[in-house]
Amino acid sequence: MQELSPSLTTWHITWGTYGARPHGGNRSTVDKTHNQLGEPFLEENAARERSFRARLKSEPILLSNEQRLFIEETLPTIAVRGGWRLRTCAAGHDHVHVVLDIDSKVHGERVRRLLKRWLRETLSEGWPTSASRSWWAEEGSNLAIRDVKYLNNAFNYVDGQRASGWGIADGAEDGPARWAR
Repeated sequence: MQELSPSLTTWHITWGTYGARPHGGNRSTVDKTHNQLGEPFLEENAARERSFRARLKSEPILLSNEQRLFIEETLPTIAVRGGWRLRTCAAGHDHVHVVLDIDSKVHGERVRRLLKRWLRETLSEGWPTSASRSWWAEEGSNLAIRDVKYLNNAFNYVDGQRASGWGIADGAEDGPARWAR
């Protein structure tokens, strides 16, 4: 059972890989005007999907299993670098989820941008790409978690998607050390 921290804000942050989930396609997506909790996902729309694909500057990015594991193993170190408390994370083939606690004066969007930048830099060391190729979709989702029910749902949802099948145990105090195999 996860508990909220009284001095920090917990965030559920999600972002996609570049071009992998076109708006209007058959996979669920949200956009800037359809991104409220409980709101329906965007409907399929072939014209919107074609328009999305026509604007891509390179092929979509789908993460390999090796890259997914690497991301999950790297995020604890990135969280320490940012001064955040990572609760759990998961890397899918086309998206990344993170649940973490941050200083209540900092918005999750700022953290999402740093997570994406620092992961891009680290991934590009192991899997070099051209300078014009992007790992990540432009936007993402930053949801502040304000109640314990949502926190536990988000934690279980994200932890259950982990590529590695192992995660931070409930109530772990030693953070990244729990990630050692």
